[in-house]
Amino acid sequence: MSAISRRLSAGAGTPPPEFRRFSMQFRQPLTTLRLSRNSPTSNDNQYQRPQCIHHQVNVNRWIEVRSDGGEERWKRKKTTSFRCKVGVGEVDEMEERDRTVKVMVAAGATVVLGVANRVLYKLALVPLKHYPFFLAQLATFGYVFVYFSILYLRHRAGFVTKEMLSLPQVPFLGVGLLEALAAVSGMAAATMLSGASIPILSQTFLVWQLLLSAIFLGRRYNVNQLVGCLLVSMGVIITVASGSGAGPSLNDTGLFWSFLMIFSFFLQAADTILKEVIFLDAAERLKGGSVDLFVVNSFGSAYQALFICLLLPFLSKLWGIPFNQLPSYLKDGAACFLNINSLSTGCNGAPLLPLLFIIVNMGYNISLLHLLKISSAVVSCLASTVSVPLSVFIFTLPLPYLGAGTALPPGFVAGAVVLVLGLFFYSWRPAMVPASATTS
Repeated sequence: MSAISRRLSAGAGTPPPEFRRFSMQFRQPLTTLRLSRNSPTSNDNQYQRPQCIHHQVNVNRWIEVRSDGGEERWKRKKTTSFRCKVGVGEVDEMEERDRTVKVMVAAGATVVLGVANRVLYKLALVPLKHYPFFLAQLATFGYVFVYFSILYLRHRAGFVTKEMLSLPQVPFLGVGLLEALAAVSGMAAATMLSGASIPILSQTFLVWQLLLSAIFLGRRYNVNQLVGCLLVSMGVIITVASGSGAGPSLNDTGLFWSFLMIFSFFLQAADTILKEVIFLDAAERLKGGSVDLFVVNSFGSAYQALFICLLLPFLSKLWGIPFNQLPSYLKDGAACFLNINSLSTGCNGAPLLPLLFIIVNMGYNISLLHLLKISSAVVSCLASTVSVPLSVFIFTLPLPYLGAGTALPPGFVAGAVVLVLGLFFYSWRPAMVPASATTS
């Protein structure tokens, strides 16, 4: 062949026999480019790649194949992928807009699943009201089996590579340890604190996120972002505390248990920061690639279950279950979960409600981790925080197995307004002042 032509187009057809073509299909129809080279090459793999940094395209390489009769026919050889630069300024703006939309959609899904997670947890405790410790352990160890099953299937399908599985295990070990310690400390404090005070103390989680991300990730936040986070926390506190009498309950239970609950949220914040570090480190080790979510979920859950096993005697004591009676307790909890009539009474709603909670809780954890991956720990924390007042509102409605809803707190509307105002402040981007204006 005397010439090789390479055409970039949206959906090229079958090439004519006098040319060897590389047809490229953009994910988004941006533009059409034409490149050509006058000298042939003896190696099909030797071709000049366009200068590419944006927008992944699929390259379908066509080669000439001669049959025994001398007839020419063409077939697709293989597919390659790279990212193509088309209008740097325009593409940057488009990518930023696409990223914003993805983050908003992921945040909305996280909020919805967060509300469903809180509501279904309350419903799951209706049949398992005497076995909450069994529900917690069922979720912890059940996730290990489910996550690793999904990880195996994704590895077989090619979504999870050997490089992802060979990432250092020390960070995952840290994730498991932080999650186990957070569960232990939070469980110990929750047994002494009132239900209304826990959502209020949980707002320290956002403060820890800001501090830890600034220290370990070097992030700097604008004044509007700091004010927005403060208003979001105030809105949640107003919503939950209004009419609940949470203030006196904090004094009655003592400062130690309040500080212990705050410490548990510090551990949870450190856990999310460590996961963000894992994603950033994986991007470097994988040369710009991204580690699969189920790699982080699977190994983190496995190490968490390991540390939970080591702390099981202490955990059973926190729940008021003697360690020597733990096997019989778990047996009775399993009978109630399965709703076996001969072994359980008062377990109406099982196993449907507990299973719904476990499924939604798993989806919530995956959604939260996905949001953390594409945004930051602070954004994922804000999405989780917004679900608190929405859950308060849902509980005012009549729900199955819970009967008539509770009255709406007097400060709910005021708290919701402050929270929405905080989200607006956080997402607000002040207009950039031109450099000429600052020098005048």
